[in-house]
Amino acid sequence: MAEANEAPHRAAERELWEELGLHVRLRTMLVVNWVAAHGPWDDSLMFIFDGGVLGREQIPRLRILDEEISDFRFWTPEQAADLLRPYVWASLEQALAAVTDGRPRCLQTARDQTASPPTGPDIRH
Repeated sequence: MAEANEAPHRAAERELWEELGLHVRLRTMLVVNWVAAHGPWDDSLMFIFDGGVLGREQIPRLRILDEEISDFRFWTPEQAADLLRPYVWASLEQALAAVTDGRPRCLQTARDQTASPPTGPDIRH
């Protein structure tokens, strides 16, 4: 969660440090997803950034530092597809595609939790 006046990539870097003790400089923004209000949550913007690949020396140093997290694991994309909520998987799937083709994605997740590219006029100029 970003703090007041905190840029999204800096918020993500801070959260990684505070929650896992991982110091990383994020690279390219891969996905921005507007998620409609659902349950007790207001609408929000969710970002996925390219954080690179963890080196073998970094993985053993990861530590859970925040009570919000009880465990972490590494999963293949196929395993993640089965474990994540559909809209979260849709965002991750698009992030993986963005890594491959170098084109960031803009998504919107409706109240029914389906993620898709926005409809309407093309806003690229």
